[in-house]
Amino acid sequence: MKNTHEQVPATGSGPVAADAHARTRERVARAVLENGPSTAAALAELIGLTPAAVRRHLDTLVAEGILEPQEERVYGQRGRGRPAKVFVLTPEGRDAFEHSYDDLAVGALRFLADTGGDDLVLEFARRRIADLEERYRPALEAAAPERRAAVLAEVLSTDGYAASVQAAPVGGGEQLCQHHCPVAHVAEQFPQLCEAETEAFARLLDTHVQRIATIANGEDVCTTHVPGVRRSPAQHDLMHDTNPRRGSHR
Repeated sequence: MKNTHEQVPATGSGPVAADAHARTRERVARAVLENGPSTAAALAELIGLTPAAVRRHLDTLVAEGILEPQEERVYGQRGRGRPAKVFVLTPEGRDAFEHSYDDLAVGALRFLADTGGDDLVLEFARRRIADLEERYRPALEAAAPERRAAVLAEVLSTDGYAASVQAAPVGGGEQLCQHHCPVAHVAEQFPQLCEAETEAFARLLDTHVQRIATIANGEDVCTTHVPGVRRSPAQHDLMHDTNPRRGSHR
């Protein structure tokens, strides 16, 4: 049965209560890491707490610089009322969770590189991305060509990549932007991970794409250029309206 209350009351004190609250905050932050941008209500449902309890932990995590609130991105026609507030991991929050995993992953990939060379690492990266590509393909194949980049951003976001699409500032086409990368620290040492992902994007979008920035290389966002597809003025305006961060990427 779903637990709708915290195990330790908010008024508790002492080291036991403090430890319990710290563990709960870690669960909240980990839920954001695993599910991407999330509302307080969605987190409450995932973790089994009341929305009020989750909001208290969210306030603390925001104050500690682990999470930050953002306006929820809406694809398509926006309804009435203010957009929902979602919470995302800050770079510092992402670092806190991923370093232990990164150490293991880097060690394993270094072993592959030492024993089989860089080509073996690339083969591993391609196999890793194959599952994602297989899951995304039906949605991409069902979309019109001019909608494929936006659909790819949507399905990436469901996996926690916090992706969006914007008009390319020069040269036409679009930019696919991923605001979160779960393997960024590993990819700093093994760019084959980014290479395999870019190859998969090209196959899914059925066009040549170019990776022009990566979080692993010190940028704020992973950015992939997608050549333009002729679109009507109404479609062009809709794309601009549904991407409020347009123009913020390099």
